[in-house]
Amino acid sequence: MLEPDALREFRGRIIGNCSKVIIGKETEILDVLICFMCSGHVLLEDIPGTGKTMLLRAFSKTMGGSFKRVQFTPDLLPSDLTGINFYNMKTGDFEFRPGPLFANMILADEINRATPRTQSSLLEAMAEKQVTVDGVTHHMSEPFMIMATQNPLESHGTFPLPDSQTDRFFMRLSLGYMTRGEELSVISGRDTRDIIDELEPQTDLEEIMKLRAMCREVEVSPAVAGYLMDIVERTRNDSRIRIGVSTRGAIAVYRAAQAAAGLEGRGFALPEDVARVAMKVIPHRLMLAGIFASGEDVSVLSDIIASVPVPLEEL
Repeated sequence: MLEPDALREFRGRIIGNCSKVIIGKETEILDVLICFMCSGHVLLEDIPGTGKTMLLRAFSKTMGGSFKRVQFTPDLLPSDLTGINFYNMKTGDFEFRPGPLFANMILADEINRATPRTQSSLLEAMAEKQVTVDGVTHHMSEPFMIMATQNPLESHGTFPLPDSQTDRFFMRLSLGYMTRGEELSVISGRDTRDIIDELEPQTDLEEIMKLRAMCREVEVSPAVAGYLMDIVERTRNDSRIRIGVSTRGAIAVYRAAQAAAGLEGRGFALPEDVARVAMKVIPHRLMLAGIFASGEDVSVLSDIIASVPVPLEEL
């Protein structure tokens, strides 16, 4: 049964705890929470030193469960993530030794520094929540979320994520700089690592699964669903875009709008929910035609959303 008040209280609890570490980024923390509630994965892309890793570590500590951090480097192998079958000389049998992917939350730090072969080892885990090693499939436990960071300005020793893998990320987010006052309070305050160490989990598996199910019950009216599809179809017909949003992307926007509305304490989604989450869910899934500067996908999508009529009267 849908309980909007429970979802709103949950949102305040999670954001409040994470905000002890990352000041002034409540909107970005909410976006990560929306990804989590939709069983999605998040790609955090920004310049170095803006708190990407700290935000994801704080979120993991707040949600509880097992957590693993992997520093991606060019010499990282697929087996370093998935695990290996090793020969146990005492028993005379091969035994599976799980890799760091077998955790509830995995921080893939600087994911674009690893080779394409290693990056591709995440595809099965991200899409199907399982990995196959030597022909044997091993399933992940719930909740399961990959949180990756990458630096868009670094070019030496990096390997851009292929489109197929980028599409597996539910949202691509950016933190940006703090305000002057916020930054002053951070540089003069306690060490962020000490604050993270003191954070206490704010939820458990039972509550997470219950609230996730509630988000799926949020109503999306035919008018709002039609508004969503109008945006999706325009990305497929715009001359500036070579490849528009896939069906997977459309589903992601739908689920994100449900979660966004539910966490606001509403049992129904509005066009504003669709427009807001679309700016996080869609841009990294677009393939633009010609040569465009970094971040141009966001500008193109913003133009498209502004051109789509909002179904206010029908609502």
